[in-house]
Amino acid sequence: MSPESNCLDPADDADNIAWVRAFVEDMRDFSDGSRYLNFAGFQEEGAELVRQAYGNQFERLAMLKKKYDPTNLFRLNQHIVPGA
Repeated sequence: MSPESNCLDPADDADNIAWVRAFVEDMRDFSDGSRYLNFAGFQEEGAELVRQAYGNQFERLAMLKKKYDPTNLFRLNQHIVPGA
């Protein structure tokens, strides 16, 4: 699922953000908790968003990132910090 809320009037922002957040919360029981990181919303969850998205593969991916990208060159997205 990929809920999206668009509006033309900035005065409607708070209401639109609120209904999407409520929808996502209501659907949590029907989800495995993973996220599509190319469209991850406002990323308010920070690093926890990435950790949850990769689930039990996160630690393995963090070690691979540490090995192949130790300087964190590829960091301009929702990324895994090397050795996180």
